[in-house]
Amino acid sequence: MRKIIHVDMDCFFAAVEMRGHPEWRDIPIAIGGSASRRGVIATCNYPARAYGVRSAMASHQALKLCPELLLIPGNMAEYKRVSQQIRAIFHRYTDLVEPLSLDEAYLDVTGSPLFGGSATLIARDIRRAIREELQLTASAGVAPNKFLAKIASEVNKPDGLFVLPPASVAEFVHGLALARIPGVGQKTAEKLAAMGLETCAQAVAAGEEVLARRFGKFGHLLWQRAQGIDERPVQTERVRKSVGVETTLASDLHTPEQGAEVLQRLWPELQRRLDGRAIRGLCIKLKFADFEQTTLSRRTAVLELDSALKLCEQAWERAEGRGVRLVGVSAELAEQGLGTQLGFEWGD
Repeated sequence: MRKIIHVDMDCFFAAVEMRGHPEWRDIPIAIGGSASRRGVIATCNYPARAYGVRSAMASHQALKLCPELLLIPGNMAEYKRVSQQIRAIFHRYTDLVEPLSLDEAYLDVTGSPLFGGSATLIARDIRRAIREELQLTASAGVAPNKFLAKIASEVNKPDGLFVLPPASVAEFVHGLALARIPGVGQKTAEKLAAMGLETCAQAVAAGEEVLARRFGKFGHLLWQRAQGIDERPVQTERVRKSVGVETTLASDLHTPEQGAEVLQRLWPELQRRLDGRAIRGLCIKLKFADFEQTTLSRRTAVLELDSALKLCEQAWERAEGRGVRLVGVSAELAEQGLGTQLGFEWGD
């Protein structure tokens, strides 16, 4: 039986900014790109969230909801520096730390002798150390596995702690909404609802075969998570699987020729980031004016612009008359090295 802690910083980027500017603590602020350049909100503080402002929301939409919103471009170098300080605190308690991003991580404290082996007391002390040393707050969840710990850390946000002992797992997941399970996005939730499945208990009752027929491999995973099952260990090192670059356009594109021009501008940066590493696939990403997005990939060991351009043209057919607001290209790595990032290293 593992003892897993999931620590999640509270509105991390915004919190770092408010720490440096105490006068911003009680006003709505957000970190994001300019509304005039079609920027997107990275995160915001709780006064801004009271207006309905959320991460991944278009900046112009956020300003409509909250006209007095203070929009800050952000300081990634500072956020990374503070993140390293937070991770240093984590490593005082265990070497089994799995960072998920700059502001959250899993910690396996199963064999820790600290505080008599109490994961609850360890989590409480981690939060104390972050608050006293960095003047920031963190929420934490303690549970028998990673999935449950992550869900638990959301229960008493912000600046809270929730402990889910093994004896309480069955009751906890029984009424848990399937939409809370990582990987269940809006479309998947709608498909599940159409099947009459909205809670974990309903998914378990439907059976693994039913879920697998409808969702394939994800159906098997969904059935496990609906029972609170997650056997993934905490991984101290992550494999970078792909490298990519993307850009959000100042105005929508309407022709594949325009998309090809943007892709050609992105190509040198992709080559630079790959730095000669071997690949085994290319992927094109398009986000449409209605914020729906699509990806199209093909297997290839050769990094060729012509192949990417053809792939982009094929992906463009999915626009179905919609404008395109974002173009991205990535390469799947053949020789995987150890890194600290999952998935695509997208960037502007």
